[in-house]
Amino acid sequence: MRRVRRAGFLLLALCLLRPFAASAADGVETTLFDGQGGRLEVRISTEFQPQMQANLLAWVEFIASALKQVYGHWPLREWQVVVAPATSAGGSDPIPWAEVFREQPTRVEFFTAARATPEQLRQAWTGYHELAHLLIPYRGWGDAWFTEGLASYYQNIMQARAGVISEQQMWQKLYDGFQRGLKDTDSPAMPLARVSDRMRQEGRFMRVYWSGAWYFLAADTRLRLQSGGQRNLDLALAALNSCCGNQSLSVPEIVSRLDQLNRVVLFGILYDELTVSTRVPPFESIFASLGIDVVDGQVHLQEDGPGARLRQQIATGKTL
Repeated sequence: MRRVRRAGFLLLALCLLRPFAASAADGVETTLFDGQGGRLEVRISTEFQPQMQANLLAWVEFIASALKQVYGHWPLREWQVVVAPATSAGGSDPIPWAEVFREQPTRVEFFTAARATPEQLRQAWTGYHELAHLLIPYRGWGDAWFTEGLASYYQNIMQARAGVISEQQMWQKLYDGFQRGLKDTDSPAMPLARVSDRMRQEGRFMRVYWSGAWYFLAADTRLRLQSGGQRNLDLALAALNSCCGNQSLSVPEIVSRLDQLNRVVLFGILYDELTVSTRVPPFESIFASLGIDVVDGQVHLQEDGPGARLRQQIATGKTL
């Protein structure tokens, strides 16, 4: 199913040119390392032409490097990426289908257009979105709004930090996403917990995804504002990863540990607020606190002030 949903140096190991049986297709395997003990097996279908295989490997390296920027290492010690051609690619989407499998090891499968260009692959949000799911030790079911919201928030951050989009484009994409979420509000209004559980039956993807993205933007902003930029969501999630990265947790367990590990009373309160919310919560005050103005649907970034500095930290990953 489709998830409607550069920094660290990667050491490329010897490419093992041997056929194997993968869930997506037969292919060749390459092993990448993050230099911090993380190992990634990349499997690319031999149905792709040799040049396309090389392009796809370079793309996987790129998005894996973008993921590494969040913690300084990959969230998992061992994981896999499988890339196969999309059999019914339609339109201009270079990655019409992708999915995360929470198994041992965790596997991410991508189905890509056979003629997607390197630039199209790098610009596609799907790669960043799927890898962002790996930032938390999620068990794979329940509270879909939480994990999809995390991926929707970080897909834009990862693209900005990798230099794929500008800071202004990042905030515009977040604004546009919140607007899509608001337009997807059901009538009569239902609490997010119920909409999330019935997301696939009722098709309320945008409401679910962007309510979740609001949760993580709100948490990230409050951490930064309350600490003067010394705390942030990257560090909070990194603490969870250090503690529990090899576990399989429910969202309530994740939320509880985020509060405990970071000695805050934040994630649980926001969780309780979101589960009963009947629309994407207001984001205007959050934007204002970060020096973001919106005029006629267009985002404008203030250059100076404490809010602007905190906002820039989100886009760059740098702290004060």
